[in-house]
Amino acid sequence: MAFDLTDAKTRMQGAQDALVRELGSIRTGRANPHILDRIEVEYYGAMTPLNQVASISVPEARILLITPFDKSVLEEIVRAINISDLGLNPASDGNIVRLAIPQMTEEGRKDLAKQVKAEAEKAKVAIRNVRRDAMDAVKKDKELPEDDARNAENDVQKLTDENIKGIDAIAADKEKELLTI
Repeated sequence: MAFDLTDAKTRMQGAQDALVRELGSIRTGRANPHILDRIEVEYYGAMTPLNQVASISVPEARILLITPFDKSVLEEIVRAINISDLGLNPASDGNIVRLAIPQMTEEGRKDLAKQVKAEAEKAKVAIRNVRRDAMDAVKKDKELPEDDARNAENDVQKLTDENIKGIDAIAADKEKELLTI
């Protein structure tokens, strides 16, 4: 009888996926539609994600083009971007919104690299919490023989180590992307 690690694997993979989503919204100096993922626009009285009221494209390396499906929401899109924490200035011509992504300074890149490390550390903490829960479940399972319990604890540790390496790789890729000009 082996211990089931399916729940731990799923939760650890979820922590990695959450990190990828979070890092996708960090501005890198290049146009990336994912930086707008957290922007919500008031649309017919309801707060709606921007990508559900407009198409977002990247015509050039440092330009985002936002084309609303309904032209009446254009003003709301501009207002939502202005009040966001992105620090970008939208330019509207009545039909579309252009977002020029400014070149980042060296200091700004280093600050964002620190933010990447902080997000990676949050993901590692989440993975360690999953490990703790799995280890507790192994210890509470009184029907599991001692050798099987030790093997299950080793498997949980191996799974944890693999996922932490995955987090480190994701963070290293994002830092590399941030620090290359």
